[in-house]
Amino acid sequence: MKRVFKYIIFALIALVFIGTFVFLFRNSRPEKVEFQELEATVMDINRTTVVTGKIEPRNEVNVKPQINGIIAELYKEAGQQVKEGEVIAKLRVIPDMNSLSSAQSRVRLAEINLKQAKTNYEREKSLYDKKLVSDEEYDQVLQSYNQAKEEAAAAQESLEVIRDGVSSRNTTGSSTLVRSTITGLILDIPVKVGNSVIQANTMNDGTTVATVADMSDLIFDGNIDETEVGSLVEGMPMHISIGALPDYSSEAALEYISPKAVENNGANQFEIKAAVQVTGSGHMIRSGYSANAEIVLETLREVLAIPESALEFDGDDTYVYRKNAAGGYDRVQVQTGLSDGINIEVKSGLTAGDKLRGPRIINTEE
Repeated sequence: MKRVFKYIIFALIALVFIGTFVFLFRNSRPEKVEFQELEATVMDINRTTVVTGKIEPRNEVNVKPQINGIIAELYKEAGQQVKEGEVIAKLRVIPDMNSLSSAQSRVRLAEINLKQAKTNYEREKSLYDKKLVSDEEYDQVLQSYNQAKEEAAAAQESLEVIRDGVSSRNTTGSSTLVRSTITGLILDIPVKVGNSVIQANTMNDGTTVATVADMSDLIFDGNIDETEVGSLVEGMPMHISIGALPDYSSEAALEYISPKAVENNGANQFEIKAAVQVTGSGHMIRSGYSANAEIVLETLREVLAIPESALEFDGDDTYVYRKNAAGGYDRVQVQTGLSDGINIEVKSGLTAGDKLRGPRIINTEE
């Protein structure tokens, strides 16, 4: 039994030695260095840039109340379509006490004036019927009476508007009803029933009851670096991709380039805007989506080009290794031009079809 155990130990030691030898042998084998073979070809070169930004509706408005009050009812929710003039919310009026007091005083004064004008009219009418006053005198008294009636009605209507938010003579134009000013999609309703709201005035912007936008007319809003803005012109095509919708893309046309730079993380950038062509792909484009716009800044047609990985730089000079008839490679100086980040234009030093040495490929001999 001891002899068998001894044989097992010897076998394990032998395996360890053999494994170590195999490992060291494999790591000491010579490496064979190979190079990718590239070719100079005629192609189109496009210099492009990618601008980050977001998708926004061109026409987005904040709907605000015409009077101060409390939200009594909400008839719409965010995400619903709304037409121009359609009611979004209804307010319960909180009248300003100074304004209410002035309106009540105006009503009382108008009633006094109307009562006196009516008395004068009735007296003048009696005399006029007896042919004791002229037509001119009668017409003047009648006019004063009619003006007093109109003033009394106007004072009462003003009181009703201040007190109730709506007058009995114009119920359709009630200021207690908050209506959409455009046709579009409700993006947000930041208030709830019971919230107090105030109208816009010189002291504040007022409370936003709803944000409405026309989502059929979208723009791309982004910023481009000052080193590239000089290549842009209005009307240039742009390719838009949206991060939240990886299978969706759209075309756009540049329509605005800011004349003034803004500093962003230490770099001067210019705002650009482009009209986005919304396609009927079934995707819902939401306001504020992050997006990238690819812009072709410069294009060269049918020029000689090579992959940039074939280049070697020595100071201010650029070289490539061109394959010779013997199968080796000669170092050749070239003059380069426009690059698209992958391929680069070659202005001199090569001809179409030349084989070039590319990056190394390291393989182990069998």
